[in-house]
Amino acid sequence: MNFKFILLILSILIFSGCDITKDNPLIGLVEINGAILESEEIVKNLNYFYLRDDINGILVRVNSPGGGVAASQEIYQKIKNIRDRSNKPIIISMSSMATSGGYYVSIGADSIVANPGSITGSIGVIMGYPTVAKLMEIIGVDYTTIKSGDFKDSGSPFRKTSKSDNDYFNEVVLELFDQFKSDVAFERNLSEDKIKELAQGQIFSGRQAYNNGLVDRIGTFEDAIWLIGKMAGYTSRPTLIRIPEKQPSLINAIMSEIKVNLGLNFLHAIPEYSFN
Repeated sequence: MNFKFILLILSILIFSGCDITKDNPLIGLVEINGAILESEEIVKNLNYFYLRDDINGILVRVNSPGGGVAASQEIYQKIKNIRDRSNKPIIISMSSMATSGGYYVSIGADSIVANPGSITGSIGVIMGYPTVAKLMEIIGVDYTTIKSGDFKDSGSPFRKTSKSDNDYFNEVVLELFDQFKSDVAFERNLSEDKIKELAQGQIFSGRQAYNNGLVDRIGTFEDAIWLIGKMAGYTSRPTLIRIPEKQPSLINAIMSEIKVNLGLNFLHAIPEYSFN
């Protein structure tokens, strides 16, 4: 094709006010996988796309059984702030599971998309700890505690749980539960009776959640991609932009090399929290 002809076409497009990038929306993808134990990295990833002028929307893919109350609240608040303070749409795409804290972080978005078989809900708060006081009695071990207040050692595994302990912890759990219920009721526009019905700790399939007003649409990850493109004002399939991968630190690289060369997994001896 003649080079002058190409320049002529481009000039016509520019001076006619046509946006030649209109059919190529860029959508930032943030993934929340596994237990939500901290919020810093996820909030940082959300900010990365929120502050980029070339990003037209943010898609959050959630596959989490829940986690810490405060961490879940911080992510929820960040998603909500982006929704309320930006013209960029932000939507949730639920994967296999988005329960408890995984559901909490989802309610701040413009829209929630769940597969029919996604597991969600579990609106509630749980607290538990082991006690080995009887075992210590059997093996003849004593454990002495010096404390500044009646409740300072509440939750200790080394003594029996008292009624005052149970009342104390129950009060905290109910307070956190009220916060969860209030946010869900507000964001999903649920009546007091409806939130009481749905917030008994039960889980729902994506279809059940849709019928109860907990999610906005039934659809796949691909459906969510097309939806956010449409919400951003585009007609073509968006291009997903992922968070740039971090280069491993020098110390992590060295330790990984040691493990490979020695054929050892000695680092696994360090205790970790796990969710079953």
